[in-house]
Amino acid sequence: MFRSWFRIPLWKRVLVALALGVVAGIALGEDAQSIKWIGDLFIRAIKMLVVPLIFFSLVSGITAVGDVGRLGKVGGKAMLLFMTTAIVAVSLGMGLSALVQPGTGLTIALPAGTDVPPPPDQSLVAMIISLVPENPIMAMAQGAILPVIVFAVLFGVAILVSGKDGAPIARAMNSGSVVMQNMTIFVMELTPFGVFALIAWVAGTFGFDALLPLGKLVALNYVGCGLILLVVYPLILRFIARLPVRDFYRGIVDAQAVAFSTASSNAALPVTLRCVERNLGVSNSIASFTVALGATINMNGTAMYLGVIALFGAQAYGIELTWMSYVMIALTATLGAIGAAGVPGSGLVMMSLVLTSIGVPLETIAFVAGINHLLDMMRTMTNVTGDATVAVAVGRMAGEIDVAEYRSADDV
Repeated sequence: MFRSWFRIPLWKRVLVALALGVVAGIALGEDAQSIKWIGDLFIRAIKMLVVPLIFFSLVSGITAVGDVGRLGKVGGKAMLLFMTTAIVAVSLGMGLSALVQPGTGLTIALPAGTDVPPPPDQSLVAMIISLVPENPIMAMAQGAILPVIVFAVLFGVAILVSGKDGAPIARAMNSGSVVMQNMTIFVMELTPFGVFALIAWVAGTFGFDALLPLGKLVALNYVGCGLILLVVYPLILRFIARLPVRDFYRGIVDAQAVAFSTASSNAALPVTLRCVERNLGVSNSIASFTVALGATINMNGTAMYLGVIALFGAQAYGIELTWMSYVMIALTATLGAIGAAGVPGSGLVMMSLVLTSIGVPLETIAFVAGINHLLDMMRTMTNVTGDATVAVAVGRMAGEIDVAEYRSADDV
């Protein structure tokens, strides 16, 4: 019985759980509150993953560079492009969500016994100072993600500077990243049960109309990713790489297909690397470094999506956002996307980071968990295409790309 359960793809189990949760919620009405604890347990399991997943993923990604000199020359250019596109992506997500207002009209009461959390009111200077943790262990224990990210970056660079002496720790960090990705997969196996309980609670407490905004979220996700694919990346190819866009998309289509079907950047990594080297003419040294680094830290589709969900949750719960709230969304979504593992479902883990930063209840996750796979497919294709785009741009700037081979991508 258990074997047959696990043989069913997770996304299919989640969709079935979503449908059954709606039916159970309508049938039970307000009594569906009695099973909400199962969903709460699922949310706690997601929160459990955030700090160690981000720490190990970031440190592992930095140490994968190999040496500080390479990090400065090639990695610096790649990181600048990764960060820039991530900020553009999350800003695009917030803009679409502010324009369409997917959560408006969906009035959801906060959990019993809680008040509307105050939005962050820090000044910009205070926020910058708070990024450096006085005690990194305490920051981890308190779930202060931004200071943890700063510490992880410095820790990763220090490992590189240490050379051979730091190699054992680098291997440990890489092992820790693999372990946390597997742990994420374990927790994602709880998704059908968490989705069933939370959707039943939503449907039973707020009615079927509360589920209609899901269509808006799906549409916003695909429109946002489409704009990144058709506008943002082509601008990089035309004005930074100075190469034709059509040849690029002909050369990367195989990797896009694998990414869309598997919803996993890691699963698409070998195909992406092959396409970038063989079809687009990027040298092996540039391609292997940039694509591998991108699979770890470049999640533009996820950053855009997190911006959409943050505003959706605030609109649904009637939480008024200040300008500092938008800054926090941009920061946490960008850095959270960098720390997201390249496995299906990791976006849900990072979602808790962004929502917590602006005081939006994590019950918002209930609305998107059931359709997460449909959204994940498009986001992953966007992420993988971004990895290839940056690899081509960096290869062009470093003079390590065969332009003739790139232009012959239409012959593959």
